Amino acid sequence: MNKHFRFQLTMILIAFSLVLSLLIAWFDYSKLKDRVLIGHETKIEMAESKILDSLTTIDSVYSLLDHQMADEMESYSHELLAKYEKEPNFDKWDFKELKKRFGMEVFIINEDNKIINSSMSKDIGLDFEKCCTGLAKLLTKRRLGTDFSHDGMDLQQRTGEMKKFSYMPTPDHKYIVELSVALEDKEIYQEFNFMKTIAILEEKYDEINSIRVYNSAGRQLGVTEVRKVLPSMRSVIRETLSTIEPQERSDGDITYRYIPYVADDPRGLSTKRVIEIVYNNGELSGLLGSYRNEFILQLFLILVAAVGLSFIIARLVAKPIYLAFHDSLTGLKNRAAFDEEIKKILAKKQGNVALMMIDIDNFKTVNDSLGHGEGDRILQLVATMIQEVAGPNHVVARVGGDEFVIILSKIKERELKQLAAKMVNQLKEVLLAQHQLENMDVSISIGIAYATMHDEADTLYNKADHALYKSKENGKNQYNFYTLA
Repeated sequence: MNKHFRFQLTMILIAFSLVLSLLIAWFDYSKLKDRVLIGHETKIEMAESKILDSLTTIDSVYSLLDHQMADEMESYSHELLAKYEKEPNFDKWDFKELKKRFGMEVFIINEDNKIINSSMSKDIGLDFEKCCTGLAKLLTKRRLGTDFSHDGMDLQQRTGEMKKFSYMPTPDHKYIVELSVALEDKEIYQEFNFMKTIAILEEKYDEINSIRVYNSAGRQLGVTEVRKVLPSMRSVIRETLSTIEPQERSDGDITYRYIPYVADDPRGLSTKRVIEIVYNNGELSGLLGSYRNEFILQLFLILVAAVGLSFIIARLVAKPIYLAFHDSLTGLKNRAAFDEEIKKILAKKQGNVALMMIDIDNFKTVNDSLGHGEGDRILQLVATMIQEVAGPNHVVARVGGDEFVIILSKIKERELKQLAAKMVNQLKEVLLAQHQLENMDVSISIGIAYATMHDEADTLYNKADHALYKSKENGKNQYNFYTLA
């Protein structure tokens, strides 16, 4: 059997096994990867949902239950306006006594949106135009109005405490009387403290590094330490609130996700917030890397198994497959393979396609005189010589007992004549060299036919056969071309 054929079959089987296995393995890996990514995203979405629900709950509770507090703040604000009517010089006010009386901090904000007097001495001089331009615009609007207003929970600018603020303009629209009351020691805040939810989420999910809630000015809620607001933080918070769309920033394996939050019952700027979730992709990358390594190992094992199995299968089936299309005696293509090749070549409609039909002259004498064993040896010898003379670019087949064919493509008549003459002469010399063939006059006859555009396999074969008959009739040991009678 042709070793080249078995090698080709083995390579085909290996390639097929690898492609099929690779597709299956890649499909499984992709499904596993998608499942991991979906799981990761689901955890993040759950964390987002829970913190949003927590903020919504606490805002809703305050919206329902802080009316009494707002009424008290409004009542105290009117008392302070009455005091302003009697004594417009705030420097003469005793703000510490007012704080003790109301249980609230008192602030006076001037036309420049700056705190000029307060029960909290550390807040005196705080300029909202510099620190909080959004709030400054709202203060200007409120100062020019006449109504009492109050916000939801927000940060004390200097201390970072969670407080509720109220605002009342003076009748001359020069000042705003601001009150604040601490919320962190209130029972409602303790019951619905969103910071507890944040702590639980950070503990529960390894993917989450931290969760922070910022007000519209970029200050972090729920911490007493006041940090300087970086311009980049203000920028991302402004963009998140203006677009009302989540924003993401990445830094290596760390992702910063910003989610906008606006209460259902908005009150000023205090109920506009941004949630920052900082989560790491390290665990995700590690898990995906582990799966990727498993995938590579799986592919390696598949490769080893595919190569081994392909060699086994090739050895088992190569011979039957080879013999289905090759002559077992000579190793040339057989009649079935010849039929396929000639049909394929003719279907391409390429010019200068020729069929050369070869027959061993007086071969029956060889079999009768020397036996079929010697006859088979002569057939193998002739087949080898035909293949060598024809070369690798032309298809050679054995289609009968002592009948051979060669399919030649893109060959000119001059070249074809030279090839036919070389084959007749060279085979004659080889056969004469076989001493046991002396006095048997063994040679070859050749019939050649060129295909026309209308020829099919059968018609071309008949033409070559007709030319072969002509060579036999004219004395054998020669070649002839098919011509119309």
